[in-house]
Amino acid sequence: MREKVLVTGGCGYIGTLLVKQLIKNYEVTVFDTQWFGNYLEKNTNLKIVIGDIRNDLEKLDFSKFKFVIHLANIPNDPGVELDQVLSWEVNALSSKHLIEKAISGGVEKFIFASSGSVYGIKEEEEVTEDLDLVPISIYNKTKMISERVFLSYKDEIDLFIIRPATVCGWSPRMRLDISVNMLTYQALTKKRINVYGGNQTRPNININDMVNVYLYLIKNKIEPGIYNAGFENMKIIDLANYIKKEIDTEIVIRESNDPRSYRQSSKKLLKTGFKPKFTVKDAILDLKEKHKKKMLNDHDSYYTVNWMKKTLLKSKN
Repeated sequence: MREKVLVTGGCGYIGTLLVKQLIKNYEVTVFDTQWFGNYLEKNTNLKIVIGDIRNDLEKLDFSKFKFVIHLANIPNDPGVELDQVLSWEVNALSSKHLIEKAISGGVEKFIFASSGSVYGIKEEEEVTEDLDLVPISIYNKTKMISERVFLSYKDEIDLFIIRPATVCGWSPRMRLDISVNMLTYQALTKKRINVYGGNQTRPNININDMVNVYLYLIKNKIEPGIYNAGFENMKIIDLANYIKKEIDTEIVIRESNDPRSYRQSSKKLLKTGFKPKFTVKDAILDLKEKHKKKMLNDHDSYYTVNWMKKTLLKSKN
């Protein structure tokens, strides 16, 4: 009999690819509001429950699940700023109820997708898991508070907190509001990349490696704890030049009012035996290939802020 996995936010950008891999070996239940749609293909090993982690957890029988992968959230700084009350409720206040349900149901491993941005701005070259968290945005703060809620239960369940870098690459549930994807799509469609500043450093992880991190954690006996997940710290201008090598495009540098840099060290995760297999370059080439095959196009739902304004928050305006 297959082990059972619950994935909250399983219809999202990362969740869609993760679930596609999980159903090969597990019975998967996806719990998602489907605010951004559903791109999952039907499968005998997949059950989809439409629900909101704020008030619909009663729809789930946690005693059936061995693993919980918690991806559901309002993503990124601009998305969270649109409705801070909603964001706090989804990203943080629902956490206590969720993990208590998991513990009472006998879940073995609970994996939470936090964010690498919870560290804030660091002078250290090696931004490791033991550094203090100094979040500088509401989004970062919701993630930090959620971490602290989950950590208060670490003696009752095997808890894994993952702090991902900026994810890049193609997914059926696409996002075009994150750096690599956005700049690559500009190059493909406009033949021009707008770089604001350029000297800011950002940590990156290919979406396929992000998926592999979650698979690795449920398949292997790893020490519970906090793990960074990002393998390429790159200046934005270097990223733009990366894209220019693969796609004929012009780079336009504009003034930026955001000089902040973020970086990450994932040595702790690598020491457990995890081996990244995909790069930023792979993500760029894959996006280029998907565009050529007409599998990469533009839609409002690929931009968190635009879609939330158009749908979720429309009734509040």
